[in-house]
Amino acid sequence: MNPTDHPGGHNTLTGIMLKIVSVAVFVAMSSCIKAAGTVPAGQIVFFRSFFAIFPIVVFLAFQGKLGTAFSTKRPLNHIARGVVGVCAMGLGFFALIRLPLPEAIALNYAQPLLVVVFSSIFLGEAIRVYRWSAVAVGLVGVLVISWPELTLLGSGAALGDQEVLGVIAALLAAAISAVAMLLVRNLVQSEPTATIVLWFSVTASLLALLSLPFGWQALTPAQAGLLIAAGFCGGLAQILMTAAYRHAEASVVAPFEYTSMLLGIVVGYLAFGDVPTVHMLIGGVIVVAAGIFIIWRERQLGLERARTRQATPPQG
Repeated sequence: MNPTDHPGGHNTLTGIMLKIVSVAVFVAMSSCIKAAGTVPAGQIVFFRSFFAIFPIVVFLAFQGKLGTAFSTKRPLNHIARGVVGVCAMGLGFFALIRLPLPEAIALNYAQPLLVVVFSSIFLGEAIRVYRWSAVAVGLVGVLVISWPELTLLGSGAALGDQEVLGVIAALLAAAISAVAMLLVRNLVQSEPTATIVLWFSVTASLLALLSLPFGWQALTPAQAGLLIAAGFCGGLAQILMTAAYRHAEASVVAPFEYTSMLLGIVVGYLAFGDVPTVHMLIGGVIVVAAGIFIIWRERQLGLERARTRQATPPQG
């Protein structure tokens, strides 16, 4: 769900804890998908989207918001967000099953950096030199993570083909996901969180079904169970993330997104035998530092604007 709804409380510690739990559940979702093995990306998107609806519906019913959650005057905007989101999700899952878990998670950190770039290009937002510098540094970190895989393009190493495709897919997923975030930023100006999330889950499920003729495969009971669990985890993580942003400011909570890299390293090693490379660790630290700097800078600018408003006498 989206963090831009008005906060209902300000217990910062509770918000931070909820954010960390939501990140852990998202890592569990990714781990379930990875453990399911090689499954067509469209099929994974369907399970992830369709079964996420159930915990979300239960949560909305508990809040008494289910009756109005699907009402909207902007169906085409929701569908556009769904199309873009499904493309990003499919590419992300394609990458996830071809890359070590920590690497797949770290490459996804390019998304918030690209949101800054696309906000300038498509929305005409004024981006100061501090943020441009942080974006440049962060993208260097992404390059450090990707370099060992991408250099295989010219090496003739056949064994690396799937990893190369995984890195390319992960970076494309981050770019398309950044576009999806801009669409969400537009939607939240007039639509409640529940409407955005439900429309996306339903739209993504229907769009994923269109990939059925392109080679869905029969799943073993274990694979089906893992993908259903991934869907439930996705829905639960969205609920927890929304709750986190209701208890604390976004600039306080957002940096804890990067705990997913630590969890990814631990789970990747214990569950899949993925040993993080030096490139992945160095690049990951660079990307995380750049992302945290952008968040810190936005917080400082927000405080400056608040002080300016307080210092300006009311007109009239």
